[in-house]
Amino acid sequence: MQNLPFSKTDQERIVAAIRNAEMATSGEVRVHIEQSCPETDVMERAKQVFAQLGMHQTALKNGVLFYLAFGDRKFAVLGDKEIDERVPAGFWDAIRDQMRAHFVKEAFSEGLSTGIEQAGQQLKKYFPRQDNDTNELSDDISFG
Repeated sequence: MQNLPFSKTDQERIVAAIRNAEMATSGEVRVHIEQSCPETDVMERAKQVFAQLGMHQTALKNGVLFYLAFGDRKFAVLGDKEIDERVPAGFWDAIRDQMRAHFVKEAFSEGLSTGIEQAGQQLKKYFPRQDNDTNELSDDISFG
């Protein structure tokens, strides 16, 4: 991907945040990054990516997608049905606000890592890791 604002170290940091968050939960976290958002509505694009990544197929419907179109300065956080129904009102807004504070400084990996950590805390509360838990989705960052 041309002009990617993520070094190898940044990418490793994000993947480590995903793995750390998933250590205490059966929830699944994915990050998708692209330069521009092909949709007018960033949430619509996040829903498309969510489906493309097969995130709706997790057994407990507890996946969370962090979507970033860095060139357009658009991002979204999208939780699957079960996690979305359980987190407190305003939870996703609070995560987005924390991420935005980093993104305005172009600290993208810090913003994503912060958001992932916050989502992991909620996933741990509502979907604790089980003894027989399997990692249903890749922890790697996907790029569009």
